Amino acid sequence: MTQALAAAGVHSDSSPSSISSPGPASWSAVAAIGVGAFALVTAEFLPVGLLPQIASDLMISEGQTGLMITIPGLVAACSALLTISLAKSFDRRHVLWVLLSLLVASNALMACASGLIVLLAGRVLLGIAVGGFWTIGVALGPRLRPDAVGRATSIIFSGVTLGTVAGIPTGTLLGGIFGWRMAFGVFAVLASFVVIALVLLLPSIRPEKSSGLGQIPRVLKQPEVQVGLVAVILIFTGQFAAYTYITPYLNQISGIESNELSLLLLGYGVAGVFGNLFCGWCVERDVRLAVLGTSLLLGFAMLLLACMGNNPLLAVAAVITWGFGFGMLPIAIQNWIFRAAPDRLESVAALFVSIAQLAMGGGALMGGLAVDHYGVASAVWLGAVGALGGAIWIFVRFPHKQIR
Repeated sequence: MTQALAAAGVHSDSSPSSISSPGPASWSAVAAIGVGAFALVTAEFLPVGLLPQIASDLMISEGQTGLMITIPGLVAACSALLTISLAKSFDRRHVLWVLLSLLVASNALMACASGLIVLLAGRVLLGIAVGGFWTIGVALGPRLRPDAVGRATSIIFSGVTLGTVAGIPTGTLLGGIFGWRMAFGVFAVLASFVVIALVLLLPSIRPEKSSGLGQIPRVLKQPEVQVGLVAVILIFTGQFAAYTYITPYLNQISGIESNELSLLLLGYGVAGVFGNLFCGWCVERDVRLAVLGTSLLLGFAMLLLACMGNNPLLAVAAVITWGFGFGMLPIAIQNWIFRAAPDRLESVAALFVSIAQLAMGGGALMGGLAVDHYGVASAVWLGAVGALGGAIWIFVRFPHKQIR
C-alpha cells in the first residue's frame, strides 16, 4: 500500500537544506532499508497465497485463517499513530533495529505455530513492525542521502514493488514445494540478515521535529481529507475483503491449482507495477479522475471475477486487470490526501496509514465472515461493492471539482 509515498510528494520538501543529517550514508544502508521494506510487504501478504495450506494443516477454517491479514492491519493502525508520539526522541536507527527484529520474531513464530493463538501472536508482532516502519522508515531515504534524494527514495520503494511482484508469488511457490512453514522460515532468515545489515550500515539518525498527533484534529477538519479517508475505508475494505480470499476462490471456483496460481499472482504483481507507473502520469493531470478510475477499475474487475470466475480465461483476465487497478490505488488515493494537507504531511501520513490498515484488517475480517457463512464467492462480491461504493462516494462529493 505504501508504494506511492514518494510519488505522492512525501519527500518533496526534504531537500538537503531542510534535513538535519551528519552526512551521506552508504548506498548499502539505503539498500538495506529497501530490503527491509521488501521483507515487510512480503510478510504482511504472504498468507494470501498460502491460506488453504495453513487452514488445512492447522485444521481451522479459511475464514479464521484470514485473521492473519486482519490482525496485522488492526495493530499497525494503532502502531502508526503511536510511533510518532512514543518514538519521537529515539535515534531512528535504533527504532528500525527493533521493528525489523519484531519481523524476525513474527516469521519465526509463524513457522513454528501449532495453533491459531500462536499464529495470531506472530501477526501481532508483524503489525507493530509494519505500522512503525511506514511511519518512520519511508522518509529516511532523503536523510541518508541528501545529495541524491530521488534515487535514495526510489531504492527504498523498490523494495515495496519487488515485494508485490516477486515476494508473494515466491513465497507461494516455496510453500507449494516445501510447505508453508518453510516459506515463513526463509523470510525469518532474510529479515535476520536485514537487521544485521542495519546494525552494521546505518549511521545515527536523530529524530526531527514532528507535526505529531496534535495536528490530526486540524487535518480532519479539511473536507477533502474527510472525503479521501472515507474513500480509503470503502476501497481498501473492499480490496482486502476480496484479495485475502483470492487463492481459495481461484482454487475452488476457477479450478486454478498451485503452480498456475503462483504464475497468476506474479502476473497480478507485474500488472500492478504498470498500474503504478500509469497512475503516476494520471495524478499529475487530474487526481480526482485518477481516484475515480482506480476504484471503477477495481470494482469492475472484481465484478467480472465474481460473475464469470468459473471460466479460467476470464478469471485470469479479471485478476490481471485487478492487479493493474491495485497498482494504481496507493498513488491515486495518497496523492488526493497529501495534496489536501500539504503543510502537515507527517500527521496526514500517519492518519492515512492508520485508516488504511484498519480498512485492510476490517476488510479481511468481513471477507472471512462472509466466506464462512456464504461461501468463498461472497468475498469477491463484497470487494466489488466496496470499490464501486468508493467511486460513487467520490463522484457524489466532487462531481466536477479537481482538488488542488
